[in-house]
Amino acid sequence: MLKNKNILVGVTGSIAIYKTLELIRLYIKAGANVKVIMTSSAKKFITPLTFETISQSQVLDDTNESWDKNSDYNHIAIGKWADIFVIAPASANTINKLSHGIADNILTQTALAYPRVKLLCPAANTNMIQNPMTNASMKMLKLCNYKIIEPVSKELACRDIGNGALSEVDDIYYATLKELLKDEYWENRKVVLSGGGTVEKIDDIRYISNFSSGKMASSLALALYLKGADVCLISSRGHEDLPKEVHIIEAQSSQEMFEYLQESIDVAKKGTISSTTLMDSSNPTLIQKKPYLFMVAAVSDYLPTFPQSGKLKKSMLGEKWNLELKQNIDILSSLNRSDIYTIGFKAEMDEKVAYENAKNMAIEKNIDAVCLNIIDEKNSFGSSSNNIDLIIKDKTINFFGDKLDVSTNILNTLSLEFYE
Repeated sequence: MLKNKNILVGVTGSIAIYKTLELIRLYIKAGANVKVIMTSSAKKFITPLTFETISQSQVLDDTNESWDKNSDYNHIAIGKWADIFVIAPASANTINKLSHGIADNILTQTALAYPRVKLLCPAANTNMIQNPMTNASMKMLKLCNYKIIEPVSKELACRDIGNGALSEVDDIYYATLKELLKDEYWENRKVVLSGGGTVEKIDDIRYISNFSSGKMASSLALALYLKGADVCLISSRGHEDLPKEVHIIEAQSSQEMFEYLQESIDVAKKGTISSTTLMDSSNPTLIQKKPYLFMVAAVSDYLPTFPQSGKLKKSMLGEKWNLELKQNIDILSSLNRSDIYTIGFKAEMDEKVAYENAKNMAIEKNIDAVCLNIIDEKNSFGSSSNNIDLIIKDKTINFFGDKLDVSTNILNTLSLEFYE
């Protein structure tokens, strides 16, 4: 996902510096090129050799700046090389220096010269982070092309408990991806998704469900987040490792899912005005981007007619148990979906009728596109890959591979098809 992207990582004097090694490993695994700048204080915790081994690049510090015309190891050239500058961990000392424009070491000099977005990841003792001077500095930096990845509360290295720990590595990683991969079409667009298999209660112990893992919906939610969308995922399972900024609503039964979906759709259609919305030249009012609904969840077709409280006993049920079921509501048809793009998902096992059924679904339920998923031995529930046929009007486009890659390709195609 980060192939050919250049990431500059700045590290300062904080015990949390060891986590940056894992962050760099994630960047490189995703295909990025990484270079590291270290302050003198940072070198007291970890040697430059460790970072050079992980990044496979020479570390830039105050001792080796070069102004040779073929070198990019100086505080001006290395900034021109970088697509993004991530300072993790950022000590309270560095935060306060940056906010006042102090450039007394190689890292602060580079930051002062770097014109694009800088991700700042604070890590310090709670009292140092909450000090009014540090608070004021972070407020100032937010106005100066810095994005703050907020520290978290936990037991710190000094044994104090409170806010100040470096944010989770995955959160910094996803924030970096989002900054590098955001897409003008999807940025700040509200998107609602359903995911997982619904759970229909028989009694307080048993239920009816299906094998849907929720992975495809979660992959779509992640791809949308990385493109800058405002994402709300309503799901029964499979959403545990998504970024914190993805709004997740847990729903078990189809009735819960229907109610949460309708509420979320209504909120999405109200929208929020952002700097990326379009301006109507004839009328100086901001126009919100049209939201999307992705119906990925596998909703039960039938549910128990008489769900029971407690546990049904074998002694009460007898040798045979005839469980009465009734047809469930059609959530997609029941939702008020005016003024929202709707993408349906359909799972089929019989390839002979799959495409006809998918096209009929698009017509009967008045939706903009259908993602057809033919389930077989090579393409089963719960796998990390998927084989999707995206059907839009008279076109069918096939995507196969890792679910996140498939999700990204689906979004790229939709943005071209429904470009506003």
